Amino acid sequence: LENQQGNRQNKQMEKCPRVTVCGYPLSIFFIVVNEFCERFSYYGMRAVLVLYFKYFLKWDDDFATTIYHTFVALCYLTPILGAIIADSWLGKFKTIIYLSIVYAAGQIVLAVSAIHDITDTNKDGVPDNMTFHVMPSVYEKQRSTFFSIFYLSINAGSLLSTIITPILRAQQCGIHTKQQCYPLAFGVPAALMVVALIVFIVGSGMYNKTAPQGNILVKVCKCVGFAIKNRFRHRDSRFPKREHWMDWAEEKYDKLLIAQVKMVLKVLFLFIPLPMFWALFDQQGSRWTLQATTMDGNFGVFVVQPDQMQTVNPILILVLVPVMDSIVYPLISKCNLNFSPLKRMTVGMFLAALAFVAAALVQLQIDVSLFKYYVNLNVPALFTLPISSDLFVLIFRVKFMILDEATSQTCVYEQTLKFGSSFTLLIPPTLTLGQMCQGIVEVTDINPNSVHMAWLIPQYFLITAGEVVFSVTGLEFSYSQAPSNMKAVLQAGWLLTVAVGNIIVLIVAEAATLPDQWAEYILFASLLILVCIIFAIMAYFYTYIDPVQIEAQFSQPEDEKKRKSLEMTKKDSIEKRKHSDSNSLYQTKM
Repeated sequence: LENQQGNRQNKQMEKCPRVTVCGYPLSIFFIVVNEFCERFSYYGMRAVLVLYFKYFLKWDDDFATTIYHTFVALCYLTPILGAIIADSWLGKFKTIIYLSIVYAAGQIVLAVSAIHDITDTNKDGVPDNMTFHVMPSVYEKQRSTFFSIFYLSINAGSLLSTIITPILRAQQCGIHTKQQCYPLAFGVPAALMVVALIVFIVGSGMYNKTAPQGNILVKVCKCVGFAIKNRFRHRDSRFPKREHWMDWAEEKYDKLLIAQVKMVLKVLFLFIPLPMFWALFDQQGSRWTLQATTMDGNFGVFVVQPDQMQTVNPILILVLVPVMDSIVYPLISKCNLNFSPLKRMTVGMFLAALAFVAAALVQLQIDVSLFKYYVNLNVPALFTLPISSDLFVLIFRVKFMILDEATSQTCVYEQTLKFGSSFTLLIPPTLTLGQMCQGIVEVTDINPNSVHMAWLIPQYFLITAGEVVFSVTGLEFSYSQAPSNMKAVLQAGWLLTVAVGNIIVLIVAEAATLPDQWAEYILFASLLILVCIIFAIMAYFYTYIDPVQIEAQFSQPEDEKKRKSLEMTKKDSIEKRKHSDSNSLYQTKM
């Protein structure tokens, strides 16, 4: 049967044209371009999503954060479903095509729904019917990293999209009223997702398409389920106890699979505290972005948009990964310090907690700088015109015209706003109408925010350092402690920890009644410190294993049986030969 399957795969490979470019199959470049466009689409849309919720849909910070993390959680849960569908029914190629169509359709719907003129019937710049402006649930297609260039395309797509999409969002567009251009910010990622789908389809003739052969995750779940069910059936004291509860699956599954499942469950048990790290980490796109909207992003040469601060993370990753691998880890090993993978992950959690302490300190300074004060001026006024910067734009220049209906004279007044600033313009009866509108008195109600966005860099540095130490090490540790054929199960477990972490954020955002944002940051930091201590205790009692040796213990008896069977066959043949020789000799003598 194995030979027949191998022959089928060889025939399929022979049908695929083997065109190479720079030593790589041409199909690799189709996949790399596809992945670059898809990552640009996903991270570009995600970068501006929370601002779209708050400033376009007019949701409050807590509700915007809740919906954002609900979406992210679904993005990390659906690949598990996609993998099961691909391996059990449709196959990888068809699954990617079908779900990519759903993906692209969702992006297009989001871009179209962001056009405020569609439902702005009274042309006041605010959509009148908010039911059309709903964030669609989209699938994030399953990906595999075969080459380093493939991983580079992922990071390049996410980095460029996080830089470019906020610039597109900051543009002014609209038919009746001009405002932030969310249709363009979502439209470009949607277009790139369509390009990604087209590129992937064009290269379809070069892919090696294999038929669905069953999903290992489903097989593991069935094995675990049978063990639990069988143990429950034999819960009476009359039945002898077994060494491990998974041994109750021996009636249906072979011992090698049970041993492999035991190793996987041992690693998955260590995954239980991990969601708390992701609960903090993924707030870069929600709470931290909203925090950046209350800060001054003017760096002199250029102005940084609040959602562009997220680019600090991928930039620091490109710097810190080689630094850690080439400098930090070798130095620690030279000092004869046992910096095991689980200890690294513990340090990563601690760094993430420190990042949120730093975020809380910055938030305290922001709250002080946003203090309101009022000035009373005894100026006889014709009327007052209050204006404020309730948008997150860092520098906002407004113009408005004053008309004297009696004389039909006009003048244009200009006012420069910075974030958080609020002014009241007092227009006296003696106003001289002309080009400059001389005589208008400007009263500052709220000072513009003075806390610079550069103060966010320390917390981004700490959270990125924690990610490098925690995430990379975590996956490396997981793969080293489980059989190679169980990597898909571990990847599913890892994605599940990210999803649960985002669910924790939305629960806290809705349930916590903390009056100040800095208090919420301290709450998350405290929870992670507590989880960090629990994980350190679990890691202390963990015993490292070698999966290859454990698997060899179960495969060795089979090899021994084959060897003994072979020896017995040889002995039988020798005995038969001797017996036939003796018979022939006896007949000759007769």
